[in-house]
Amino acid sequence: MKSRLKPPKRVMAAYLLPIFLVYVCIFIVPIIMAVYFSFYDFKNINVKTFIGLRNFKRLFTDVNVVTSLKNNLYLVAVSLAGQIGIAFALANLLHSKLLNRRAARLYRTVIYFPVTLSAVIIGCVWLLVYDYDYGLLNWFLRLIGREDLVTPWLGTLRTVMPCISVPMIWQYVGFHLIIILSAMTAIDPQIYEMAQIDGAGGFRKAVSITFPLIRNTLGVCAALCISANLKAFDHIVTMTNGGPGYGSTVLALYAYKVSFTQIDLGYGNTVSVSIMVVMLFILGMVNLVPKWVRRKRGESR
Repeated sequence: MKSRLKPPKRVMAAYLLPIFLVYVCIFIVPIIMAVYFSFYDFKNINVKTFIGLRNFKRLFTDVNVVTSLKNNLYLVAVSLAGQIGIAFALANLLHSKLLNRRAARLYRTVIYFPVTLSAVIIGCVWLLVYDYDYGLLNWFLRLIGREDLVTPWLGTLRTVMPCISVPMIWQYVGFHLIIILSAMTAIDPQIYEMAQIDGAGGFRKAVSITFPLIRNTLGVCAALCISANLKAFDHIVTMTNGGPGYGSTVLALYAYKVSFTQIDLGYGNTVSVSIMVVMLFILGMVNLVPKWVRRKRGESR
């Protein structure tokens, strides 16, 4: 009966072909072209000079690439702790019975609202918050008599990256919150009830029940967070444009500057390829390390 209801393979292939072609044209072909162009030196697409691995040798000796990679890794680390950590804590609060359903719905909507806004708008809003003369943060510090703490937050190397990471965390906490809440609804409520009877509090239930049962979902959130922060661009362009100097420049912004400001398209493609390589390496480590740890624990037992 199932074999009769199942459509033929050629019909399934015909249904999947348009989506497959769109995927190839939008994702696969640009990646292949970026790798291809990284072996050339050119300022005009019609005039290219093949230089082999010279762009990659330059990549490993470029101080600005190292600085940009450090900034990317900083954003990844801070966002993993901030976005997913805060989202997990809020999800446990909203999933508990401490809030009634109407309040939980309201808080969930308010927290998710920044996700719907453009990154450029978020950057402009926080640019006003950090403004030295009229910004909300410095105004508050002057109000409470702490003029000694007033500083150009986005113009100082010591503070620029932490200040950039705050709006990025604030905007995407709601995104991960919805994903985590969806995973938590699949957990049997009786498990929490039995844990409560045994005397487990909210923190113990979150650590010993919720976290292990939604570990795979948290892994998906981590992968999305890593890929998004390695491609960070809009917030930084709007708030600092990579300044002061290269203090807040990330790989995507550096590739853009090299390609369209310095008009070095070959090396710009090389920097773009490096973003993909770093992303694949980190995502591979995120997937492989937990499996390796679990396997070692199983062998030790």
